[in-house]
Amino acid sequence: MSIDIDPLSDDAGLAVTDHIENTQFEVYTDRTVEPRPNPADAHYFPVDASVTVETASVEIPRVAVVETRDGDGALLTRGDAYDMPPGTYHVGIDPAPTKLYLAFEAGFSVSTTDRTTRIDLDAPSEVALGFRSLHQVPAGTVETPTDPESLMDAVSLLGSALQTTSPERSFPTLRGHPPLIGPGDELRVPDPIEPPDSGVRIVVPPTYERLYPVVSLAYYFAADVVPGEAPRIEGDGWTHYLEPDFERRTAEVLRQSFHLDCLARTEGFYPVDLHERQATDVDLDWGRLYDLPLAERLGEYLAVPFERVEPELPQWTLTTDVRPDPGNVEMLPFVAGELSVVRSPETATPATASEGGGVGFFRGPDGDPAPVPASTGPDEFVRGAAEPEPVRGADAPADRGAVPADADFVRPEPVDTVEHAWVGDGVPLDANKATLDAYHRRLEAGAVEQSRISVLVVCNDEQMREEGAVADLYGLRDMVQFDIEVRHDLTRAEMREALRSDVDFLHYVGHVDHRGMQCTDDYLDLTDEELDVGVSAFLLNACQSYQQGEALVHRGSRGGIVTLSDVANSPATQLGRIIARLMNTGFNLRTALHVAKRELITGHQYIVVGDGGTTICQSRSGVALVLNLRDHGTDCWSLTAETYPNGPYGTGSLTYLNLDSDNNNHIVPSKITAKKVSTAEVEQFLNMEDTPIFHDGELTWNDSFDGLTDLG
Repeated sequence: MSIDIDPLSDDAGLAVTDHIENTQFEVYTDRTVEPRPNPADAHYFPVDASVTVETASVEIPRVAVVETRDGDGALLTRGDAYDMPPGTYHVGIDPAPTKLYLAFEAGFSVSTTDRTTRIDLDAPSEVALGFRSLHQVPAGTVETPTDPESLMDAVSLLGSALQTTSPERSFPTLRGHPPLIGPGDELRVPDPIEPPDSGVRIVVPPTYERLYPVVSLAYYFAADVVPGEAPRIEGDGWTHYLEPDFERRTAEVLRQSFHLDCLARTEGFYPVDLHERQATDVDLDWGRLYDLPLAERLGEYLAVPFERVEPELPQWTLTTDVRPDPGNVEMLPFVAGELSVVRSPETATPATASEGGGVGFFRGPDGDPAPVPASTGPDEFVRGAAEPEPVRGADAPADRGAVPADADFVRPEPVDTVEHAWVGDGVPLDANKATLDAYHRRLEAGAVEQSRISVLVVCNDEQMREEGAVADLYGLRDMVQFDIEVRHDLTRAEMREALRSDVDFLHYVGHVDHRGMQCTDDYLDLTDEELDVGVSAFLLNACQSYQQGEALVHRGSRGGIVTLSDVANSPATQLGRIIARLMNTGFNLRTALHVAKRELITGHQYIVVGDGGTTICQSRSGVALVLNLRDHGTDCWSLTAETYPNGPYGTGSLTYLNLDSDNNNHIVPSKITAKKVSTAEVEQFLNMEDTPIFHDGELTWNDSFDGLTDLG
């Protein structure tokens, strides 16, 4: 079973561990309980595990919305403070690390504090608690020839993962993971894979450059993809052309249709007050649209000029560049499953030494090293060789060490999304180098032996001990248990053992040069050694650690953050501390680095390798949240919250701010602005969870922000 439910040892309640998602949380009761298994059909929605306990209250340590349905499943109400008379109820609590449902017969009340959500029953009763993992796995692998026209048949099957064709498929839990695609001599489709008949067709020329950019559309529309000359989307009685500017128009279709689905779904099972529905200036009959078949609904969406909805569209989260190569077909289901905007660049712009750009890892035309990054002080040094050298590994052979001198660096075209991934040959500047093996490990995440989150900080240089103090930043969480270990001056054998261990996050501080990672007795070159890697995610905060990090991903890690250049020690220490706090707060690798780059220009010397969506824990509120604060005089603030999809709380999730000045729900991702917020309300809001804050353009955190004291 993927979910374990056990009595708490030192409190009244239950400990819930989801071994697939590697999440844990506690549910509190008013008395000690002994959970008894009961049938999953005791709940209105499907669950993976269910138990019954006798209690008069249920409490979780996070602020959530409680949704109440009657015994037949009809929605009665939802909110964070209300009373219900005696009756038979199905209750859902969201967000929680798993889907959490209660079933009982009793009157009850819902209340929240700044840290908890509580349900109090009128009297002690039998309560069934059901839990469903948010993990999603593909139904199988479609084998196909990899020429573009044959591949169209496989791409047409991506939508088989959709659990509905209604607008509710804009919720991440109702989309499902697309089936995998693998090369084969003919099309072979496993029995469980059968796409719904959505009535949508996507017509594109049979080339990789035109097929790859429509994979997210094929998935989300459950569309048939067929060859044709003029790129277009068709339904019964309507056609929407995708030229001129094919990739831009394809991205617009994805963003517009998804956004309007999120508005239309408020007519269905979840009739919430949605900010975006109030703000979007289109005159559409949402109730009628909700009831239409997918193809008819999509046709009406696309009849609305994109310019009408564009002002209200959030910044999309991810753009993925997939090089038009048959070797990249296996990545398509993962790209589509993330609802990524997809481009397929025919050529890759090489990054050359003459471009500069503030990245100091290129060699000049005569083979001399590029300049060391600017120092921040007279005693500054770079994290390259242990000996005082201006640049690490000037005599490094091309086939060993970190990034070889003749590495194929590419400079992708800029994106207007938060995150950027690159699939194909080349080392991308400022983008996540995504790899197939890392994405497969996302699916293969099996049962864990422990329910605690393990972090290992390794510092292999005396001069860098300051960053070793990041251990104090991990574990700054209520209700999440961390095992944190700090080790110094490891030998090669000890470093091998550390890499082999089942650690959720490795934070390495030290030197890297052409010989590999520095240890006390020699260098450990991960590109040469036959290593057994158990570390799930990592930060290799050392000069030019790209190739060493890439080797970790190839040998077992899901993903990590690495450097492409020599990095000066002081800014590297700053970045290491920022990443530590963001990962501890629940950010994934890509978004954590995105936030760090806002604070430090040197963040552009780092990229993510592997699965950029990797997290080590969940944030308290589910989504990743960044606050922007501006003061407007005494006791008056403007607050903007940027929310990012994260882990199971993917694109299309609902979120809201616990502020009196904003009682609407919002779509994730979103940028939520509240004006004229009092100091007292801001202070209460900041006390809810560990939160990164940008104030006057500088990054700080809620536990060290003194602006309220100065102005309140």
